[in-house]
Amino acid sequence: MPALMIQGCGSDVGKSVLVAGLCRLFANRGLKVRPFKPQNMSNNAAVTADGGEIGRAQALQAIACRTPPTVDMNPVLLKPQSDTGAQLIVRGAMAGTWEARGYQAAKVGLLQTVVESFRRLEAQADLVIVEGAGSPAETNLRAGDIANMGFARAAGVPVVLVGDIDRGHVIAALVGAHAVLDDGDRAMIKGFLINKFRGDPTLFDDGRAEIVRRTGWADLGMAPWLAAARVLPAEDAVVLDRVEPDGGRRVKIVVPLLSRIANFDDFDALRAEPAVDFAFIPPGAPLPGDADLVILPGTKATLADLAFLRAQGWDIDLLAHVRRGRRVLGVCGGYQMLGRRISDPDGVEGAPGEADGLSLLDVETVLTGEKTLRAVTGRFGEAVFEGYEMHVGRTTGPAAPMLALDGGGADGAVSEDGRVAGCYVHGLFNRPEARAVILAQLGAASSGVDQRQAVDEALDELAAELERCFDIEALKRIAGLRSSPPPGHGEEGPAACHVPPTPATYAHVRRSRLSRRPRLDGR
Repeated sequence: MPALMIQGCGSDVGKSVLVAGLCRLFANRGLKVRPFKPQNMSNNAAVTADGGEIGRAQALQAIACRTPPTVDMNPVLLKPQSDTGAQLIVRGAMAGTWEARGYQAAKVGLLQTVVESFRRLEAQADLVIVEGAGSPAETNLRAGDIANMGFARAAGVPVVLVGDIDRGHVIAALVGAHAVLDDGDRAMIKGFLINKFRGDPTLFDDGRAEIVRRTGWADLGMAPWLAAARVLPAEDAVVLDRVEPDGGRRVKIVVPLLSRIANFDDFDALRAEPAVDFAFIPPGAPLPGDADLVILPGTKATLADLAFLRAQGWDIDLLAHVRRGRRVLGVCGGYQMLGRRISDPDGVEGAPGEADGLSLLDVETVLTGEKTLRAVTGRFGEAVFEGYEMHVGRTTGPAAPMLALDGGGADGAVSEDGRVAGCYVHGLFNRPEARAVILAQLGAASSGVDQRQAVDEALDELAAELERCFDIEALKRIAGLRSSPPPGHGEEGPAACHVPPTPATYAHVRRSRLSRRPRLDGR
């Protein structure tokens, strides 16, 4: 069956966004498309329709394909819990916690699981678009690889290699990959793409020709800086490095950047609100004294990040914030921190232990090995919300609940004065009605934009841009699809690559100390 794998010359070269754009492009052409990533490493995850969890990027790519996400789309997910260890998720379910050295040996046995998931997707689709991880040129990781060439060769999937021109040395990156790969791996690569070009694309014509001359790979096009990508939920914390607030807005909302922050795309809709001055606060900086709302985000390691929060002095800042009569909201792990006590007797998220919480909510949490993974709907005040729960642990106490769940039951807690609240629900702010409740408490109004619709429109914009700048007919041939231009399109190939791109409106981001992930896979 037709399939295509997008690999990159490194992390953060734009593979996830390009796969999402291509998924929507081919879905718009009437094909049944499915995304796939053999192995992912991220604390931004999503609940699937079949009751598991996968990386956020594959859930977004499923949206691009207009299909529900399933565990087969990302059969192996690593969720970092420390600098050297991570929770292993296999086909949507927890499969233990692994240290880096042990996982390198164990992952070889996961190749069959990965290929089986791919074959299931292949059987139900016209086209599967696969995303690699890191770079295939990391030859020290080639033995036992399941994320790049190890998978590509086992499943017989042709590869297109992506280079990021914005970070520089893109010729060296692509030509260097060609030089270090062995003959079998090199033969899997059928062409290359350039990503994140800014300015007049004709200025790099000679560079592209040089890459072709030195590698023999087909030049399949060059993407501009894609402005639509700023609307899409991100997967890695690298996107948080250069986020800066827009001044002159009505209310200030801040989120402290915990060391193991998870599911930070919860805040995308708030960041986009015209009435909100939003900022992630980096380690070492105090929480602003003029903030109207502090949100404690989700985390993959609640006890460790509670200690991290205290090490930054944010607990003192938070108590001062509350004394000033300002509001606090905790989401998932942040909700657990707001309680009186957190216990991890079985070492679910690290070494067994317990600690006093911030005592801003009258609840206590015991972490357990059973993980809650479910989609939820209900009411937040008078507003309808929908989202999902993804957490370990049970939180109990006499505090009044924050949310009423459909079908009975409740979630979260609210302080007696109503100024401190927390819940387990991710995605709470995506619907404008629920977002309006939060903003109304701060004296602001919501724009009324539905975040889900905004993401869908951005995917269409992304697909249209890739249609113009990539040689889609060549990509179809590589994937094994019949080659025929879509209605209204000529056969001019990637000539549209020379159309000057629309200037992006968001800042590029690079990896920082905070966003470095534990290298269980070595990437």
